[in-house]
This record gives sequence, structure tokens and C-alpha cells, in this order.
Amino acid sequence: MVPVGYVDVAGVGFTLPDGRRLFGDVSFRVGEGAKVALVGPNGAGKTTLLRMVAGDAPTPEGAIARSGGLGVMRQFIGMIGDETTLTGLALSLAPPRLRAAGDRLARAEAALHAAEGYGSQSAAAHKAQIAYADALTAWGEAGGYDAEVQFDTVSTLVLELPWEKTRDRPVRTLSGGQQKRFALELLLQGPDEVLLLDEPDNFLDVPAKRWLESRLRESRKSVLYVSHDRELLARTADRVVAVEGGSAWVHPGGFASWHEARVARHERLEENRRRWDEEREKLRQQMLMYKQKAAYNSDMASRYQAALTRLRKFEEAGPPPLPPRDQEIKMRLRGGRTGKRAVICEGLELDGLTYPFDLEIWYGDRVAVLGANGTGKSHFLRLMARGGTDPDPASLPVDSGLRLAPVAHDGVARLGARVRPGHFSQTHDRPDLRDRALVEILWRGDEHRSGLDRAGAMKALNRYELAGQGDQRFGTLSGGQQARFLVLLLELSGATLLLLDEPTDNLDLASAEALEEGLKGFEGTVLAVTHDRWFTRSFDRFVLFRGDGEVVETPEPVWDVR
Repeated sequence: MVPVGYVDVAGVGFTLPDGRRLFGDVSFRVGEGAKVALVGPNGAGKTTLLRMVAGDAPTPEGAIARSGGLGVMRQFIGMIGDETTLTGLALSLAPPRLRAAGDRLARAEAALHAAEGYGSQSAAAHKAQIAYADALTAWGEAGGYDAEVQFDTVSTLVLELPWEKTRDRPVRTLSGGQQKRFALELLLQGPDEVLLLDEPDNFLDVPAKRWLESRLRESRKSVLYVSHDRELLARTADRVVAVEGGSAWVHPGGFASWHEARVARHERLEENRRRWDEEREKLRQQMLMYKQKAAYNSDMASRYQAALTRLRKFEEAGPPPLPPRDQEIKMRLRGGRTGKRAVICEGLELDGLTYPFDLEIWYGDRVAVLGANGTGKSHFLRLMARGGTDPDPASLPVDSGLRLAPVAHDGVARLGARVRPGHFSQTHDRPDLRDRALVEILWRGDEHRSGLDRAGAMKALNRYELAGQGDQRFGTLSGGQQARFLVLLLELSGATLLLLDEPTDNLDLASAEALEEGLKGFEGTVLAVTHDRWFTRSFDRFVLFRGDGEVVETPEPVWDVR
């Protein structure tokens, strides 16, 4: 089947409630089976734009036209924490008619169970039975039974269990990667011709990312997606929409040529602005010349007025846009000298996850921790954030992993002399920061002991391109802005051992590159769990948590855990 669905975005703009202009005059098309990547700085409006295309938010300026089925996977599907079941998740991703029929069937089934409590022969039970039969008919007419076959196929693929055994399972009992795989399989196998995917690769391990890359390339659907994974973008995008500088522009080629095209575009914008400035100055000088002559020669008055009119009309037309200012994120991760051995593990066994293993990490090492989801990598980082098996509280910063849940284990894991761990959590789970403004967190010298006054706090935020969010609550930031702020807290904490759990997951391209530069200058040890293949290339040691419970060191990155 040839895809017939499309999305046309024409002159769309959005202004924030506080009056700040987020973006304007955004125009592009998604159709003909294209794989279109939406890129741009954190906070530029990519998710807002996707929500407008999906119909989740109004379109106050411009117009968005849609044709055909539209399947949507929202950004935080991998972080569901309520009692939503897999049936609820599957229906939330289904076409509207099927979703409505499923909701009706669920209500009718609940009403039937409630009515039977009064006796199966009661009038209420009879009425509920009729409603349930009608709902079953509507479910079948909407394609519900065909959908159940698809749900079963996906459940078997992702969870290795039939739909009958998983349909009532709470989504929160699945890992983030399983949730993403389940949703992506449903959408990619589903009937919708156009898909909107907001950061579909987050929480996926490398084999799953490779699966996603392959499925996107093979799919005949048109796909608009947001991703910060440079490897995935390079392998899948055949068109790039860049949201930056308060607007957007379209690069018709892939991500591999996007950087070069962006540089060339900025040079053209600068040249156009330079020529405009030169022409304006030329018209101004001409006007001034005629003004001076008209002062003593009345015959020049008409020429002066004509020159003044030309200048006014030229200026009213406005200058061509300047190239958007590049982010200048400066992460000054300092660290400090420690003992030669930073981490020592002897016969360490994470209960139910690994066999006993030994590991020594030396001061200055850059160690990437690799492996599939569920193999124990994050547990290992949390154990080290707590100071190992016998932490010395005096050696740990107040904002250390000691607040993290204990990790069940056997064996020994300890930190070396003068090693102070700083932990970055993949899920940004900091309820202590959620309702506090960034400046307040830094300025009041609380548990982070930043020692900064307000001016110093704003200066630090400015280095991380967060000065504009200084009075904003942490919980209202975008995922990438939260990640940058958490790295800033690590910078101010005095940590000499950085324990980073998927630090680039939510960082935009410039922020990820700034983190890589910051780690180069860090005087200490870095231990990072990552599925970012691009980021991994900056490390010099690789520890693999294999699916069979073995933990081994490899000379090069290994992505196939078998």
C-alpha cells in the first residue's frame, strides 16, 4: 500500500503564556513516506510543535492540514507511573474509532460485573447484558478483533507472552525500553499512514535502537520524529527540519549533510544582512546629502523627500534575519586529585542480575558501562553512588547517592581515597527540586553548598544556557534543560567520580557535545552507563554487562550482548 497520508504545516507560530515568542512562521510537509527529523536546542519548541501537529494543542497562528491516519507516541510514554494497563496503552495508540469502541466495551464490561452483583436475572443485569452485547458488536465493527490479533503479536514479540496474559498488566511494571518497544511495534504495524514520534529512542538499548533504525528505513509510513541520538539520526533521516532562532528551516538532505548545510545557511544569512546594512547606509547617506543641499537650494527639496521616502520604505520592509545564535554551553567540570584506585570491586554480585566479578577503575579513567536493558548497569552505578558496600559518610557529598534505594548485592565494592561520587540519574528523579526555582536552589547555598550569591548563580546558569529559566521551577523545565541543570549541580558538588546514567538521553546536539568537552577537562574519573554510540567513542575503557550475568571488560565497544 502506498502511503496517502500527509501533514502540511504552514506559517505556524506559538507564544508562551508569559509573552515570550517561542517560534513563528514554521512551514514544512511530511508525506510520501519521508522520514523527517525535527532537531533543535532544548526548549526551542520541538515538543510543542509536535503536540500542535498531533492536535493535542491549539494552533493559534498559521494552519496545520492532516490527511489519513495519524499515530502518535508522546515523549513520556516510557515513564508512565499510574495504573494504566497494557490494554489502555494499546488503545491510546489506536485510531480514534477503535479507541472509542474499546473505551465503550471497557465501561460496558465494568457495568455488567457491577450489575451481576444484584443477581444475573435482575433488570439491571439484563440491561447491562444488552449494553455489553451492543458494545461487543461495535468493537467488532471497528476492527477490534483484528486489533487483538495485532496486540497478541506485539505482546509475544516484546514480552514473550500472549496478549491474554499481559493485557491487564500495569504499564509501570514494564521497563522503559519495553514500554517503548511495545508502543513502537503497535504504531509501525498499525494502519496509520503518518507517525509522530517524540524521542522514540530514549530508554532503548543499542540492539533496540538498531531495530528501530531498521524498522524506520523499511517502513512505507511517513514519519516525523524528535531524537537527540546522532547515530540514529544519521542512519534514518532523509530530511531535517531545524527549529532554531524562533523559526524553522528545512534541509532536504539527511542528517549527515545537515551540519554543513547549516553552516552554509548561516553564512548566507550573514551575507544578506551585511548587504542590507550596506544598502541602508547608502540610502541614508544619499538622504543626508539631499537634506544638506535642500537647506540652501529649494530645488533639492523634492529630491530630499524622495530619498527620505525610499529610506523609510526600505527600513519598514525590515532587515533579513540574522543567523540564530549558537548555544555556548560551557560545562566546567573540575573534579580533583584522588588516590590511584578510584573504584575497587572484589567478587561483587548484584542479586539476580550478575555473577561475581572483579573490577578496578583507576584515577582518570573514562569507563563506558555497556549492555542490554535489565542487566544491572544502573544498579551498579547506584551502589557506587552510595559509596559502595562500606561507605564513609565523611567522604561523600551531602547530595550523594545515599538517598538512593539500597542495592541488594554480595561481595565488596568500595571507593578509593578522596573519591567523592556524584550521581546523574537517567530519569531525573529529584522530587526535592521539582517545585523550586533554579536560582533558589543555587543561591541559598542549600544541600549543594554552591556558595553562590544571586549574581553568581545567574552567571553559572548562563554558562549552561539556563539564565532565562532562572526563576522557573525545576519540574517545569524540558527534559534537556533538567539534564543540563543536573550536570551543573554535579559541577558545583565537588565530585571527583562522576557516575552518569544515560546523561545524553535528553540533551540536544549542542549540549551533548558540550558535555563531551566538559568531560575532557574533568580532573577525575568518569563511569557512564550509555547506549549512545556516538558518545561512547569518547571513552577509553568498556565494561560489558552481558545478558547471561557475566560482567567482562572488552577492548572495544560491544553492542551485541550475546
